[in-house]
Amino acid sequence: MEHRAKSKVALPVWEFSGRDKKNQTDYVVAEEPLEIRLRAGNEEKILALTMRTPGADFDLTLGFLFCEGIISDLSTVRSISYCIRKDLGEEQRYNSLLVILNQSQLPEIGMFERHFMTSSACGVCGRVAVDLWVAKKKENRSFPFNWKIPLDILYKLPEEFQAKQRLFKITGGLHAAAIFDLKGNLIEIKEDVGRHNAMDKIVGYALREGLLPLDQHIVMVSGRASYELLQKAYMAGLRFFCSVSAPSSLALLVAQKFSITLVGFLRQKRFNVYHGIERIA
Repeated sequence: MEHRAKSKVALPVWEFSGRDKKNQTDYVVAEEPLEIRLRAGNEEKILALTMRTPGADFDLTLGFLFCEGIISDLSTVRSISYCIRKDLGEEQRYNSLLVILNQSQLPEIGMFERHFMTSSACGVCGRVAVDLWVAKKKENRSFPFNWKIPLDILYKLPEEFQAKQRLFKITGGLHAAAIFDLKGNLIEIKEDVGRHNAMDKIVGYALREGLLPLDQHIVMVSGRASYELLQKAYMAGLRFFCSVSAPSSLALLVAQKFSITLVGFLRQKRFNVYHGIERIA
């Protein structure tokens, strides 16, 4: 069972307004390390250590493993559970997860092994690694292309997106990733201190709910559209990626290579299309 950890922390602050000040309680987003351990047969290793906002830890881990190509579907995973350390405090003891695979040996992690430290703002480092990844992957044209997204649907996404950012409203310090159906209905939104973690959480949710591939969905993220986020979008089968901010040049490279519609600055009834305008009605 997944632990319901605190995702926000209350603390006293001094609030200044002009020359006035007052003492009050404010909330900051919780940030804790999560160790992901992998076991197959008699082998076990620490795969990654990421800084995340506690909550949806199982989805985060499943999404991370899927996006890195370590698992292909849920049948690959025998179990996922916390490695509870009783020598730690109540919250900190739930900062390690063990994933047991349905195979006799650990898979080859290869170039995606981060050995073993990641952070809430990290990704695959180095242009050489980026080029190798892009070159290895192939366009999957089995996904249907018989739909377009009307402008009215796109324009309503930011409002729905912001309305459901529950923790952001309280703390002001979180990223989010959300999936919508092709009619603009919000299916799920996940928040995290790291935008890559938020994307992993939403992909993990989709994997657990049997929604993959997400070729009949729209994803929207806070912050900029980075290479790592487009990489995860490709792995999840996404064809329509929206961001409230700008994309990077490498994000555009992935969108062009794998025929992903890339929308940026989607807010206040405006947006830019960087690739794939044919999917917009």
